[in-house]
Amino acid sequence: MLSVGDHEGHGNRTVVNIDDVYRRYQELQAWVGWTGEDACSVAATSSLLAPHLSTLVEDFYDEIQRHPNALKVITGGQAQIERLKGTLVMWLRELLGGRYDQNYVSRRWQVGWRHVEIGLDQVYTNVALSRLRLGLMSCLHEHWRGDGKELQTTMRSLNKLLDLDLAIIEDAYQEEYALRLQRSERMATIGQVAGGVAHELRNPLNVVKTSVYYLLNASKPTVEKQIEHLHRIEKHVVLADGVITALSNFAKLPAPNRTPFSLEECVREALDANPVPDTVELILEFPPSIPPALGDGEQIRIVFANLLRNARDAMPQGGRLTIAARETNGVLETKVEDTGVGIPKEQLHRIMEPLYSTKARGLGLGLSIARAILEKNGGSLRAASEWEKGSTFTVYLQTDSPPPTSSLIRSDGP
Repeated sequence: MLSVGDHEGHGNRTVVNIDDVYRRYQELQAWVGWTGEDACSVAATSSLLAPHLSTLVEDFYDEIQRHPNALKVITGGQAQIERLKGTLVMWLRELLGGRYDQNYVSRRWQVGWRHVEIGLDQVYTNVALSRLRLGLMSCLHEHWRGDGKELQTTMRSLNKLLDLDLAIIEDAYQEEYALRLQRSERMATIGQVAGGVAHELRNPLNVVKTSVYYLLNASKPTVEKQIEHLHRIEKHVVLADGVITALSNFAKLPAPNRTPFSLEECVREALDANPVPDTVELILEFPPSIPPALGDGEQIRIVFANLLRNARDAMPQGGRLTIAARETNGVLETKVEDTGVGIPKEQLHRIMEPLYSTKARGLGLGLSIARAILEKNGGSLRAASEWEKGSTFTVYLQTDSPPPTSSLIRSDGP
């Protein structure tokens, strides 16, 4: 098996099974109707076009000089351009060589991920190949001495081959770009998580540190003071453990067991575990016609518990909490609406990010967990809020028997 790129962890490139890439190339050949006759037809042009390849390449790089966004990736000056000209001549000779095996496909694939590596937008590959195509076709027209019908057949074969080259290069570009983007996002997430964990653990650890310092250095601490500091240590160790547990639970969210369940019962169970104070007016609106929801009832209860706690915390002086459900075209829509402090507009788009919180104390995982649970259950969560007027979180779930044309389930943000 040939491989393209370095092993992950030994460079930025990703290992690619060229056997799989070659099978993909063969599938693309079938799509355009590529045959052995096409290969022979292209190869027959090699001697005709070979004397003109250098001219095509000179034209190619002259054009690059006029486009700064393409030229900027060439950082080695004229010496690099001369090397690249030689490489392009070889690429064209190979194009006309008639042998389109794994080695050929591997080198085309490398072009794609090399362009990602140097930061060249794929659009420039598309137009560059178009320019080479026009040059090759012009040369064929100008120097062809055979039958006109045979020329048309040859041009069709060459066009097929160029389309295949572009397809495999673009396939490689998109795959490598997506992998690099995933790695970048993963690193950004790690940084975000690390920052959040550091912030959440630093406070309890500082408290533990100061209490330990007191117990070690106080000359004659009273028994009451010793007990007080030991209780402080215990309390903040529990807080730190809670942070770690919350992160662990978030990372290990199990696959849901999706079965029909009563949405109203689920909400009432969440309310029993998270009762609202007497200063909050509670309104429940669940029409008798509401069908069962489809999902993991245990997990969905966690969603509503998080939303209820947020609503309760947003109304420290009291207010009104309305939970209203309705069914539309196989979709259950449940609104959890409070008349609390609301969320500033500039923060609303971030509230479902892991480790982002609008509260003075809070890990900022509640809404992230809620959204993750709903997405695993085929649902979604949407937030709306107005500062100093209140917030509305809408939970979308499928019913037990959604219509065949139901188009739920968007994962809309705020």
